[in-house]
Amino acid sequence: MRAQSSATAAPSIAVPVRRDGRGLGTLQAALGVIAFSLTFPATAWGLEGFGPWSLVAVRSVLAAVIAGGCLLALRVPLPDRRHWTGLAVVGGGVVLGFPLLTTLALRTSTTAHAAVVVGLLPLTTALMSALRVGSRPSRTFWTAALAGAAAVLAFTVQQSGGALTTADVYLFAALLVCAAGYTEGGRLARVMPGWQVIGWALVLCLPLTVPVAALALSAEPVRLTAHSVTGLLWVAAGSQFLGLIVWYRGMAAIGIPKASQLQLAQPLLTLVWSVLLLNEHLTVAAPLTAAAVLVCIAVTQRARG
Repeated sequence: MRAQSSATAAPSIAVPVRRDGRGLGTLQAALGVIAFSLTFPATAWGLEGFGPWSLVAVRSVLAAVIAGGCLLALRVPLPDRRHWTGLAVVGGGVVLGFPLLTTLALRTSTTAHAAVVVGLLPLTTALMSALRVGSRPSRTFWTAALAGAAAVLAFTVQQSGGALTTADVYLFAALLVCAAGYTEGGRLARVMPGWQVIGWALVLCLPLTVPVAALALSAEPVRLTAHSVTGLLWVAAGSQFLGLIVWYRGMAAIGIPKASQLQLAQPLLTLVWSVLLLNEHLTVAAPLTAAAVLVCIAVTQRARG
């Protein structure tokens, strides 16, 4: 079933959507956010037994094997040549760039501090969308989006003590490349199923990820534990493939800017997982911030571009 586009898209590429399709698209995008919210804790687990380069390369290879198997089993034809450039942007942004940069950051940063990049991602994605596909959200949308981003930033920075670290360079770079990948992936998901977008992007990266994985595994120490293996499997199958499938379908159905605002809840979900899985401390500010974020999300979902 092909994903449909939002009314917020540019007229030249928009496809009409039904309201029930938007409801399903919102649910799919939300499931993607839940999957992504586990990425940082799972990465922290993975780093207990793998080096950063090994973890990123192996997760990409494993995800590509899953995706390639699905593409072969269903005999999906190769995408049109005009789509390969876009798929390369998706691969560079969400398959390679974001995982590598955030993994490098998590060597010295807590998951709470790293969640800053996720707090800024919805706004950055909306900006990228406006530049790339010509979407023009309303002033109400932008006001709510900025308010939600400010609330998330204030919360996550407060959680990390407000101090900047050397990991911030990696985090802000990850923010930019991921927003570009999300925007391009959402655009491509209008013309092909979302799972094929990420599937072909993963396969396209194999000539690079396979040799890097081999070199990294030989150069970095590996210690297989229940945590490290579970973390690796989740970031490969959950974050890198299944989560992106529903995320791109959701973006195609409700529009890139509105779908991106659902990610305002991602840092808070990540902090909850961090408490449960990593025993990190969560302050009483969390429910207050969560309430503010949910209000902002509700406003952006109702605002018309």
